[in-house]
Amino acid sequence: MAKVHFLFEDKTIENQTIEGDFQNQSLLELTEEFDIHLNHNCGGVCACSTCHVYIHKGDKHIEEISDKEEDFIDRAINPRLESRLACQCIILDQNCEITVEIPDQKRIIGHEH
Repeated sequence: MAKVHFLFEDKTIENQTIEGDFQNQSLLELTEEFDIHLNHNCGGVCACSTCHVYIHKGDKHIEEISDKEEDFIDRAINPRLESRLACQCIILDQNCEITVEIPDQKRIIGHEH
């Protein structure tokens, strides 16, 4: 069973941990399924940077970053070495533990989900 910890840069939002069989699902899909607030504009097709997140732990359990994703991360607010786009973070291992930080969504213009 996979365990995903969602941390929030905005400390007014309580951190959340979810567990389940998430293999082959993206982190963006999980935020939708579990009602975790993460803006996104392009519908999860790697055409914007609004679903930008930071992967603090477990990056080896998600698909590797593509050149296209790297290009869009460069357009995100405050990109870091651990930056990824949630729509491109497909979970590969059903027995993993991943820690994700969601940047403050008040600075991002996008669909609220």
